[in-house]
Amino acid sequence: MRHVRTLLGAVAGAVVASMLASPARAADTWDVPSTAWITITGHGYGHGHGMSQYGAEGAARAGLTFRQIAEFYYPGTTWGRATGRVRVQISADTTDDLVVQARSGLTLRDASTGQNTVLPDNDATRWRIAFNRQSQNAVAFFTDRWRRYRILSGEGAFAAGGAPVTLVTPSGNRRYRGWLRSTGRNTINVLTLEAYLRGVIPTEMPATWSPAAVRAQAVAARTYAAYERAHRTTPLCDTTSCQVYGGFDAEHPASNAAVMATRGLALMYGGEPAFTQFASSSGGWTSAGSVPYLVAQEDPYDGWAGNSVHTWSLRVQDGLFERAWPSIGNLQRLVVLDRDGNGQWGGRVSSIRVVGGKGRVTISGDTLRSTLGLRSTWANFKVLPRTS
Repeated sequence: MRHVRTLLGAVAGAVVASMLASPARAADTWDVPSTAWITITGHGYGHGHGMSQYGAEGAARAGLTFRQIAEFYYPGTTWGRATGRVRVQISADTTDDLVVQARSGLTLRDASTGQNTVLPDNDATRWRIAFNRQSQNAVAFFTDRWRRYRILSGEGAFAAGGAPVTLVTPSGNRRYRGWLRSTGRNTINVLTLEAYLRGVIPTEMPATWSPAAVRAQAVAARTYAAYERAHRTTPLCDTTSCQVYGGFDAEHPASNAAVMATRGLALMYGGEPAFTQFASSSGGWTSAGSVPYLVAQEDPYDGWAGNSVHTWSLRVQDGLFERAWPSIGNLQRLVVLDRDGNGQWGGRVSSIRVVGGKGRVTISGDTLRSTLGLRSTWANFKVLPRTS
């Protein structure tokens, strides 16, 4: 999911300092001269489903508890519990082997037999699990060179009790709680849901925000992970496609406290963990999602002074559209065909037609957003001739 932490600080250079004043509902057709500036003004960051992270902070500043924040953004859910373990694929480990740094208490597990072996203190600096020429999982350790240690019956994994294990990756060393398991070409981190959340919350929301907001994030992230665990056969990912997970090195005392304060708490719907999507900023209205409790509703908490993406503006040349959809030729007109009906300008763009001298394309608001790199689909346009 899009995480709010990277949005703090200076607004990206593409955002102009002054925001455009717009009527409550602007015309949804814009003629474009042969050379033009197109100013795109919008609200929010992300898909807008479920909890606004900036909104959660605004709600906390308004005095809401974490339970009230969660209940506002996920109406119709009930409180329950989620426990157990999760599996997370570590995207940073792009090699075919699993290499960890040696440390005291490092333990090797053979998944086929369930046997655990505390590895010896033999002056090794690293341990490795890799396929040999017979397609067996071979364990080796490094001193002055790699030396053979054992052949495993099945997949292998490393852990160190409750202490983190340092994974060696092409982009640097990273520490993780739980087990690091080799599945051939992938490295999977297997750990408790609570330990996983410690590495998620501070990557998704600033840990030093109001405790109620960070606790609401912990509940949403715990529930989302439990939902994903129940609805997929593959491990969770550690990127914005799931939830950003940074392992032990991402942890922060304040967000760890939020995880502990909400331990096991989750939102339920129909007796199962809810699909608690969240996004950086709603812009003032959440958008309807794929389930009944992801509703479109006015969000009075999102617009506090610290939210730099509640309203945003971007000025581009008409050539940006022409390069994105070259079949249209020279851009001549933008026509918004449908919006979701909520908020300024009629809300988020559902579909838009891009018309040029050679043709036209009709695309979804989501395609417009992803292709042009917009913060959200809640956008409006202003077109002016470009004289230089």
